[in-house]
Amino acid sequence: MSNDDQYGGGGHGEVGGTGQTRTRLPDSPSDAYGTPRRTPRASRGLVTVVGVVVLLIAAIAFANQSQDTPSEPSSDKAPASSSTAATGTTPLPAAPGTIPKGFAHNEQGAQSAAANYAVALVSADILKPQMRRQIVRQVFVADKVSELESSLDQAYGKTFLDQAGLDANGNAAQGLTYISRTVPVGTQTAKYSDGIATVDVWCTGVFGTAGVGSTNPVSNDWFTMTLTLRWTESDWKVEGFAQKDGPAPVHTDRTASTAEEIAKAATEFGGFTYAR
Repeated sequence: MSNDDQYGGGGHGEVGGTGQTRTRLPDSPSDAYGTPRRTPRASRGLVTVVGVVVLLIAAIAFANQSQDTPSEPSSDKAPASSSTAATGTTPLPAAPGTIPKGFAHNEQGAQSAAANYAVALVSADILKPQMRRQIVRQVFVADKVSELESSLDQAYGKTFLDQAGLDANGNAAQGLTYISRTVPVGTQTAKYSDGIATVDVWCTGVFGTAGVGSTNPVSNDWFTMTLTLRWTESDWKVEGFAQKDGPAPVHTDRTASTAEEIAKAATEFGGFTYAR
């Protein structure tokens, strides 16, 4: 789900609300770039035959010359291996299941923090009251913790949990698996200074409840989170955040997996922490 699913509202909504929407993706166009082939004309007469012979002789002469004369290097340079390599410093070490901390006090550190925090803020753990308090206290600036805890408790109250098919502790019913995994696709800095940074995180993810009889099937969504970060206590912390839909790519007509396959994948494939 996007933040519309977990944080409610649409567009640039702040935290709060329990609305639920899905991004509808357009059908892929059929053969959008296809062009019909033209049928070549049949050869006519002796002129065509002579032309072919001349071309053949020229090709043989060129081949013989190429064996004697080294060819000049092409002016087109192949892309360097660094063009597809990961950028920046080594990702921060973090124990499994924890949120990294100690980000660098620079623009790259702010982007890394925003990507990591986006994963945590739209995770299944955020629906569990005890885990939510741990996340909020680690991710947000100290003077926003109380306010955010109250807002998120309201957003993830009984009404939301009932709609998601979860109990008061944020757990799915027996035989069902609740999934909420966010994958940052990229980051960009909108504003930056030594003390404040605004970072956009383009995300995709899978959200919903997997299992037979689920009324909230797992689906995919694309959204962008905008996080305002403040440098405090020798680290980047979240001061506020908002969300909007997209950018969403063209949908491919891929057959959806069964509820059992999705539930199995959620238990067999471990999640990631991210650092740019």
